[in-house]
Amino acid sequence: MGKLPCTRALTPKEIQGGYEKNTGGVIVEKFKKLNPLERPAVLVASHGPFTWGRDVDEAAHNAVVLEFVARLAGETLRINPRTRPMSSVLARQTFLGNTDPHAQYGQKQ
Repeated sequence: MGKLPCTRALTPKEIQGGYEKNTGGVIVEKFKKLNPLERPAVLVASHGPFTWGRDVDEAAHNAVVLEFVARLAGETLRINPRTRPMSSVLARQTFLGNTDPHAQYGQKQ
């Protein structure tokens, strides 16, 4: 839920010594205060997206969803460059409505 996190850029020292390990390190650093199950993706600065899930199928699904949402965002901005992000209140309600097993959209139980 919320904006897609983006890591800080790796330093020249981190790039030159243990690049792959340090890439993982900036991801872990970014998620110290975030729930990785609520945001199963991250953009690594000057690198690209990383996704994960409970298993490989969920991780692959999350990668497809990330690419689709990025495409929709790009098309939306192409059509209307002044489009503003969804409010945090609406984003939270939408997220909870899709993930909370007790939430409902007006359906009778």
